[in-house]
Amino acid sequence: MKFQGCYRGFMYEESCGSSKDSTLAYNVMAIQHLKLGGYPFSQVSMVEQDCGNSWLEDCTCWAAQYVNGVCRKFKLPLIYSTLNRTDESVKTFVKQSYNISQRAGHTIPYPGKKGNINKSQKEIILILSLVLGSVAFLFTVVAICSYIFYRSRANQYQKLSENPYLRPNEEFTLRSFSYSELEKATEHFKEEISHGSFGSIYKGIISEGNRTVAVKRLEKIGDEGEREFKAEITAIGQARHKNLVHLLGFCLEGSEKILVYEYMSNGSLADILFDSETRPSWEQRMRLALDISSGILYLHEKCETCIIHCNIKPHNILVDDSWTAKISDFGLAKFLVPDQVGNQLQLKVTRGYSAPELQNSALIFDKVDVYSYGVMLLEIICCRSNMDVNVSTEDEIFLPTWVHKCYIENDLNKLVGDEEVDVKSLERMVKVGLLCIHDNPDLRPSMRNVVLMLEGTMDIPFLAWY
Repeated sequence: MKFQGCYRGFMYEESCGSSKDSTLAYNVMAIQHLKLGGYPFSQVSMVEQDCGNSWLEDCTCWAAQYVNGVCRKFKLPLIYSTLNRTDESVKTFVKQSYNISQRAGHTIPYPGKKGNINKSQKEIILILSLVLGSVAFLFTVVAICSYIFYRSRANQYQKLSENPYLRPNEEFTLRSFSYSELEKATEHFKEEISHGSFGSIYKGIISEGNRTVAVKRLEKIGDEGEREFKAEITAIGQARHKNLVHLLGFCLEGSEKILVYEYMSNGSLADILFDSETRPSWEQRMRLALDISSGILYLHEKCETCIIHCNIKPHNILVDDSWTAKISDFGLAKFLVPDQVGNQLQLKVTRGYSAPELQNSALIFDKVDVYSYGVMLLEIICCRSNMDVNVSTEDEIFLPTWVHKCYIENDLNKLVGDEEVDVKSLERMVKVGLLCIHDNPDLRPSMRNVVLMLEGTMDIPFLAWY
């Protein structure tokens, strides 16, 4: 038999009587005036109510017709039916199914397309199972990796919090590198940029963004090196300014103590002033001088605690590709909390740049940076070191003495030779430099006033020399 897409929703004849609750699967639908064609398999005289109950309990019966006191029962197929609204003697009963899976407790197979439907459903279920299984597996892998990463970071954080060289709220903004990462970045510390008393600085490339960095590796450090590392990571870790070299991260692994800085392509100010075949222009030198003074001002007055660099010199001033000067090497930095007069820690000073009061006092004031800056400012003006024996006259050996002599004699052009410079700006920079290196620290200007005087927005006081 060909079906047109409609199938019965209740039991087959062969399952008749197998379920105690089979009658619960059916509902009676009575249709007045509907007459069924074909041959009934049973004709019994009875009242209408008994007819309805009888065919409802008979699971082999699909429909019943009550006509003139006779109950006729029909099986499939129902050949045809007619509707005669004038015939009041005919009433037909048709079975209508409930949801058998819920009411009768079992599933009923459909003929014809049912097998295809089940097959399609199985395929869909299989595909969904594979997809959901894959997604679940992927989430499991991600969760495991996230947990491993979290534990790694948590252990690293705990180590940092227990490390005596670091302080909370400062170092955790920095990246923590492993030794193997930095060894790979520098190709086993191959290209040395510079060398200092406590170690060397190497050029490297880190994987994040293929960024070039400067890697400072402390070597053979004793108590002084330990203090330098602590001071440097603490000082620059909390400082953020355009004229300070940006500390990107560090490595604390075993005995290795390494700092990772942004790379400055133009090297140090010492390279530019003393070793370059072509000296920078006057405008460039003025800009460098102002950049450095702005950086020191930030350290002295705009940080949470006053930071005294204690090692201002051209070798610790780096210049990037846009000719912006940035202060580096905070290994000797000291801290003054608000209202503190001075710091009593020991200081390893650099000859030529150290303030004279450090010879007689253990206290360190912010004016020691002012003195060092003054010496360096004179070097920027003249493009030479503060001490040079390869000069034409004995007066020129020690730069501050020679600059002072030229100033007293009103002959400042000797300081720049044949170079064409703005006379007013030259005089202003010389005056500021000499004022910064005054023997009496109380007569030296603050770095705020140094910046204002260099910008020309503040008058320079009379120089009371000797």
